[in-house]
Amino acid sequence: MKAIIEKNSIRGEMNVPSSKSHTIRAVAIGALANGKSIIKNPLPSEDGKAALKAAEKFGVKCTIEEDQWILEGLGGNLKVPDDVINVDNSGTTLYMMTGLASLLSDWTVFTGDQSIRSRPATPLLEALNTLGATSFTTRSEAFSPPFVIKGPIKAGRVKVSGSPSQYISTLLLVAPMLEGLTRIETDNPSETPYVEMTIDWMRRTGISVNYDEENYRYFEVEGKQNYNAFTRVIPSDWSAVAFPLAAGLAPGSELVINNLDFNDKQGDSKIVKIFQDMGANIETDERNNCLKVIGGNKLHGITIDCSSTPDALPMLSVVASLAEGVTVLDNVAGVRAKETDRVAVMEKELSKMGAKIETEHNKMIIYGGQPLKGAEVESYGDHRVAMALSVAGLFVDGQTIVNDSECVNVSFPNFYETLNNLGAGFKLEK
Repeated sequence: MKAIIEKNSIRGEMNVPSSKSHTIRAVAIGALANGKSIIKNPLPSEDGKAALKAAEKFGVKCTIEEDQWILEGLGGNLKVPDDVINVDNSGTTLYMMTGLASLLSDWTVFTGDQSIRSRPATPLLEALNTLGATSFTTRSEAFSPPFVIKGPIKAGRVKVSGSPSQYISTLLLVAPMLEGLTRIETDNPSETPYVEMTIDWMRRTGISVNYDEENYRYFEVEGKQNYNAFTRVIPSDWSAVAFPLAAGLAPGSELVINNLDFNDKQGDSKIVKIFQDMGANIETDERNNCLKVIGGNKLHGITIDCSSTPDALPMLSVVASLAEGVTVLDNVAGVRAKETDRVAVMEKELSKMGAKIETEHNKMIIYGGQPLKGAEVESYGDHRVAMALSVAGLFVDGQTIVNDSECVNVSFPNFYETLNNLGAGFKLEK
């Protein structure tokens, strides 16, 4: 599907989807808990559905009702899947469900779409092997799925890469199911708000976690703890907020985004402060859980540490291209191992629109204020790239065409319809 965009503004009020990160953690913990867990307001995106399907493969009964999912968790009695687990495009599902598979005494097979089959998995597999698992990729020279794994793992000391953060979160989630103390160590913690999110979920469901709260270098979890079944409302997705919020910066726009949780641990909540620091007119109303943006302010470049906000990079690179002066996006190496190498992709596609960008392995330097124009650009099947480039089209003269735009359904179902209700004027063609 192609999204066709002309220069425009948006006006009105909207809600953003529920959090993908929270939804997948809820499914994983619901599977590990004993009893019935109710996930209210889950994100029914492709990634959320992939997590639910994976839980079902482990024998968890999952019921989908209007605005809620009900999981009947099996605690330590997960079954060995009788089929391959295909996580589609969901990296978080891949890693966390691999953790569940490591608890079992027979083989589980994992695969995914083309993007997933290039996502690094061997650091996590090696860490699980240290704890007693047996795992290997099906291609001897590959570091990514398809792979197979069996356990059961045992408690112990393990060192793992802190990038991506899902490696640490995966080990944390399964550690309570073991017998004895598990100590997880890392030298390069990144995306730490997502680790905090995992720990918060664990503590809310009855698990005690001790960790280095200042530097995130170690985490300790005693075994033989039980996850409690839960009922919890999934908060809105701050990663999704970035796109309509950026669209609201366009001249003539006036937008209110409702139902936000300003106390949530999602790292991408920093996007509001980042845009404000660049000169955006954004007001936050924590009492009413909303924010208001009025477009048209002149924006200026700043230096941004992206280590805690990796999912925001595509949208940040667009806004930086529209701002005056130089913007430096720092600590971006981890973003290169997402659905795509988002650093390289955004440099290439924004350059088609006239942006001037230089990249290093861990840095992106954007020389804003260059005259941008519409162009035909590629999403590479990456939902955040597709949304960011679509928003870019609202700011520039000429027509912008974003190819393979249907991938937005991975995290923001009805993205185009939602913004069209605000006047964006996106046109979709097959």
